[in-house]
Amino acid sequence: MPTRRLMSTVQDPPRILITGSLGQLGTELARLLRSKYGRDNVIMSDIVKPTKEILESGPYIFTDILDFKGLQEAVVMHRVDWLIHFSALLSAVGEQAVPLAVRVNIEGTHNVLELAKQYSMKIFVPSTIGAFGPDSPRDPTPNVCIQRPKTIYGVSKVHAELMGEYYHERFGLDFRCLRFPGIISSDSNPGGGTTDYAVQIFHDALRTGQHTCYLRPDTRLPMMYIDDCLRALWEIMVAPEEQLKRRTYNVTAMSFSPAEIAEELRKHVPGLEVNYKPDQRQKIADSWPMVFDDSEARKDWGWSHKYDLAEMCRVMVSNIRKRPA
Repeated sequence: MPTRRLMSTVQDPPRILITGSLGQLGTELARLLRSKYGRDNVIMSDIVKPTKEILESGPYIFTDILDFKGLQEAVVMHRVDWLIHFSALLSAVGEQAVPLAVRVNIEGTHNVLELAKQYSMKIFVPSTIGAFGPDSPRDPTPNVCIQRPKTIYGVSKVHAELMGEYYHERFGLDFRCLRFPGIISSDSNPGGGTTDYAVQIFHDALRTGQHTCYLRPDTRLPMMYIDDCLRALWEIMVAPEEQLKRRTYNVTAMSFSPAEIAEELRKHVPGLEVNYKPDQRQKIADSWPMVFDDSEARKDWGWSHKYDLAEMCRVMVSNIRKRPA
């Protein structure tokens, strides 16, 4: 009697394209996803010239998100299943280049949503605490409330949330979105965001023992260590559809002020001096949430952070001290 071959129930790993992958989140997300799905199944893309290390780490292609046909070719030729869309101008940078921010943040998002619909891809577009404004409740800021942001970055992110939810309702697009707080990482340089002082302060503390902060010492904002951020992104991507009662969720880990992170950092760098010279970013920060309510993410799909302020500071100091001068 011939031996019957059992049919495999193991699905092929997803083919994943990351736009804007040389920004703060893309490189580390690619590393995480390659560890789970294989080196060749995660394609990094950007318009920036990559380092030799990036080229050797796995597939990298040039894609301009404003070039619909070029992006379409990348999706087709690489048989993309998941599209993770990081390309954007951040808050402070966007205010200095509004027309470009409109094109990159809004037109670029239209392009990726349309491609995701056309090729039945699962798509992730990050949002931000900047999607809220001075009329929003700030302590805490719930998942659903008035938003009305006052920056082009925030306006573009509300637009992305609503367009993604519309495409989900109208066309059945599998759109997923997380509103991230400030993200803290030792492996990338500050990228022009209002919360980036919380990265710069570590480098300044360990290099010179001094830091000049562009926010007031009592400016409280939600934050998250990058390992928690990337894990949240992966968890929302693999969460079963029936668990998702929304398409856009708040996620966070902690809230602190410049004075509080400086005090915690002095446990590792005694004598750290911090001066405060608020600039135009103070007005942006004053319109953003102080404390993020992410209870819906915790209830619906089991989100839970691992890093609080003390653990985040310990890991950041350790990682930066290990880096070459």
